Amino acid sequence: MSLCLTFHVNLGLSLRKTSQALEDLYGVRISHQQVANYARTAALVIKPFVDHYDYPKSSTFIADETYIKVRGVKSFVWFVMDALSRSIIGYQVSDNRSIGPCILAIRMAFQHLRKLPADFRFIADGYSVYPLAALQFFLKFGDDFKFDITQVIGLTNDDEVSREFRPFKQIVERLNRTFRASYRVRCGYDNLSGASYSVALWVAYYNFLRPHKHNHFRPLNHVDELESADNMPGKWQLLIYLGQLTLLRLQQERADGTACS
Repeated sequence: MSLCLTFHVNLGLSLRKTSQALEDLYGVRISHQQVANYARTAALVIKPFVDHYDYPKSSTFIADETYIKVRGVKSFVWFVMDALSRSIIGYQVSDNRSIGPCILAIRMAFQHLRKLPADFRFIADGYSVYPLAALQFFLKFGDDFKFDITQVIGLTNDDEVSREFRPFKQIVERLNRTFRASYRVRCGYDNLSGASYSVALWVAYYNFLRPHKHNHFRPLNHVDELESADNMPGKWQLLIYLGQLTLLRLQQERADGTACS
């Protein structure tokens, strides 16, 4: 399973090429469908760790959405990044570009925050759902989560805001290009659920395994447990283990909450 994840996620090989690489390099014969099953099973376990990890957060978040194909139909992936660490701290896969998935991605980014920093800034493009999402957070949580959207509009710096904040917008645009480079080999997804789990694996790789020039060619987030592995398949195994621990912790917290109520 960890070899499949290394070839399929890290190296961006398609399911069929991953199956071929395993046979050509290691003499392991499994079908491309089995590779897909391995990836989905691993994603089910790793996703809770990725989604609930306490990422270090600065006072500036950046958001954008990019499109994917699910059975030939246009769908969307929403990303929220921390401008300082460059980590993906919120994401959501959806079949529409409405306010709902936008709110879900931002809510994931706000996890573990009791209130927003005084100098908090949220940078996005000119799409109208971002100000509406910000209004929803203010209406639900009050002044602790009141924020405005700094909108960088268009491709040219025609106004003062665009000139000042264009570099932040370019950070998330580079993220979109990096994601789409790995997405192209898949020729789209078969269903929305599969797309969601595939994106979760890619976010796990991007945040915890991929070396980044921005961070001196080290992963964006240091996890002590992953340092004990000497190779990438070992790191994927440890991510699966950390995901299992997260699942057990979440189940225990839910049971304790139910007992208290």
